[in-house]
Amino acid sequence: MKISVEWLKELLPVADEPRQLADRLTMAGLEVDAVALAAPVFSGVVVAEITDCAPHPDADKLQVCTVDAGGADPVQIVCGAPNARVGLKAPLATIGGALPGDFKIKKAKLRGIQSFGMLCSARELGLSEDAAGLMVLPSDAPVGTDLRTYLGLDDQVIEVDLTPNRSDCLGMVGIAREVSALTGEPYRFQPPAPVPAAHEDTLPIRLEAPDDCPRYVGRIIRGVNTRAETPVWMQERLRRAGVRSLGPVVDVTNYVMLELGQPMHAFDLDRIQGGIRVRLGDKGEQLELLNGEAVTLDGETLVIADEQVPVALAGIMGGEQSSVTEATTDILLESAFFGPLAIAGKARRYGLHTDSSHRFERGVDPQMQMLAAERATALILEIAGGKPGPLIEAVDQGRLPVERKVTLRGERIHRLLGTAIEPEEVRGILQRLGLTVSDGESPWTVTVPPYRFDISLEVDLIEELARVHGYNRIPVTHPASPITVQPRTEERVLLSRVRQAMVDRGYQEAVTYSFVEPRLQELLDPDHAAVPLANPLSADLAVMRTSLWPGLIKAVQHNRNRQVHRIRLFEAGLRFRGKLSGLSQTATLAGVITGTALPEQWGADNRPADFFDLKGDLEAVLALGGHPERYAFVAAEHPALHPGQSARIELDGKAVGWIGALHPALYEALELDSPVLLFEIDLDAVQSARVPGFHRLSRYPSIRRDLAVVVDDAISHREVRDCVHAAAGDLLTDLVLFDVYRGKGVEASARSLGIGLILQDFSRTLTDSDIEELISRVVERLRQDLGAQLRG
Repeated sequence: MKISVEWLKELLPVADEPRQLADRLTMAGLEVDAVALAAPVFSGVVVAEITDCAPHPDADKLQVCTVDAGGADPVQIVCGAPNARVGLKAPLATIGGALPGDFKIKKAKLRGIQSFGMLCSARELGLSEDAAGLMVLPSDAPVGTDLRTYLGLDDQVIEVDLTPNRSDCLGMVGIAREVSALTGEPYRFQPPAPVPAAHEDTLPIRLEAPDDCPRYVGRIIRGVNTRAETPVWMQERLRRAGVRSLGPVVDVTNYVMLELGQPMHAFDLDRIQGGIRVRLGDKGEQLELLNGEAVTLDGETLVIADEQVPVALAGIMGGEQSSVTEATTDILLESAFFGPLAIAGKARRYGLHTDSSHRFERGVDPQMQMLAAERATALILEIAGGKPGPLIEAVDQGRLPVERKVTLRGERIHRLLGTAIEPEEVRGILQRLGLTVSDGESPWTVTVPPYRFDISLEVDLIEELARVHGYNRIPVTHPASPITVQPRTEERVLLSRVRQAMVDRGYQEAVTYSFVEPRLQELLDPDHAAVPLANPLSADLAVMRTSLWPGLIKAVQHNRNRQVHRIRLFEAGLRFRGKLSGLSQTATLAGVITGTALPEQWGADNRPADFFDLKGDLEAVLALGGHPERYAFVAAEHPALHPGQSARIELDGKAVGWIGALHPALYEALELDSPVLLFEIDLDAVQSARVPGFHRLSRYPSIRRDLAVVVDDAISHREVRDCVHAAAGDLLTDLVLFDVYRGKGVEASARSLGIGLILQDFSRTLTDSDIEELISRVVERLRQDLGAQLRG
């Protein structure tokens, strides 16, 4: 909504400067996007009249014009505008003047002829994009008058970005009422007086969709001069509001819309067959709109029709067939109330967005239609003449929005705002906003007019009080209750630390729906039945997830379809298992990777990520708790994972999750073309931590001994590690796996593990005999328990 400050001043006194007024509106919830000049800066431009035109002797497209600029002598101007003619009044930039862009006007010689100024187009003055010819001024424009004064261009325009709930401010009267509430100044809008009928012509109006259009007002005006010139003051107000002048009748309907917030339309009466029917369109009907576009109607779009065909999209745009042209003499004015639900989304359905649809889909005043028709009639008679008939109204009172009564309590105001507002101020604010307040003390009964669709509850009234009273005037109050600092146990790793660790490993956090597609859920977690939703948002979101994998797989599909090849995602969220009556909600951490192990670079090969890359990332997160030895990855099968590349994750022997590569049979069903690896683990197991404690450091040196032992492929490194720890005892401070070898000298069903033993005592330096004895004990224990042999 663009607000002309000078127009606003005609409706109420405005003492604030435009910037101050903009700040006041923004603080009251009407966010101001911009404050701009109504016209660019220029000077030395006056109203002038061409008194004579002659062809330029040396240029076919130039004319030598004699111009009356209000001075003692006429001025000679060389002009190339095609519409320059005797009797035309146009802006003249005089010598010494300046046009926008600091373009100085000087005496010039064009093809040998002196020119003492410049006749201007609207574009050269920055008033519009029209550069087809000179800007035509009204025939009664006073010659010699400064153009800025004549057009009132020393104005500023405030552009307000209204929220959808404030449709009452989509007209100058509504803005004036809002400013009145903020400043305390009364606004001076007087409802238009009824225009007496000059004839009794009417036509029938039928409301065939009264839920969508409960009120329709029309009026026949005969003998309208559609070639009349729109007054310059109206053209300027339309221009400053961003509306182009299109002729007197259309200009008047647009002007009333900007003034009262009530969209209107005018039909060529001679093109209306019979009467007006407000109905839903028949599926497949065709309608050519004013913009030249032909649309095919569906059965849900409200239309204005005559007895034969639709003539307008109700509340959106008129039809070309019934439009007012220069040949039109008799018109039918339309002023209607269309319900917001009937218009909402319909304009977008046809690729349209108009000033009318913008207002109707937010809601207009259901009591404004008669006033708007009277105001438009008076303006048309003043500008284009004509003889009006009586107002024609079709109304279904039972379907119109009505006043609402809301109880307001003073103690509730204090409780919600944290401050008391005096009863006199409460009453004054609400009354200036157009609401009626009962007499007496709290509680008050407040009557809300039907044009305030956003007020229906007590809290809505309190919000109005807060914004008009001023958010900046509400004192800061501190909570009365003491704030208790919650203890943070050291036995748990914070979820934020877990998330950060995943991010540090190159993952991005995903947040997916808790509702998933049943088929995808069945593929990835067939062992658990999902709880179906009674009213799902869609077929793709029909069951509650029993695993986080479906959401992550969907995210992988989404990214792969958009040519993202290296993907590393994780999610922390709830999974839901069991029946609805005893539903179990478990906090879970899950991750997925696909693509290369490392980002593309010159220092490493682009090898694909594998099981051990994902396992290493998960082990890094599990190490945050300080007891990685409590976790075990036990080879096991999961229906969604590759039989040879899957493991059950255990904490102290209890199963807490799964890790592995996606099952080969699922790739085609999931439309995936590269290996995908996943893990899922209970979040409680991840957050389990050991309380930090002090461990004494030995003063004696450590000694390392390396062993290469050959074990069967079925024996895991963890079994080897546990066996070595059991044999070595407390002298073994660390064990490192530094090599895995398969090949020459090792049987096909076995592998060689290179392990480093770090040995240290706290009471003395270990001797060679101590070490040899310990190594012998370890080797013998490996042989007995695991069948391991030293590699020769």
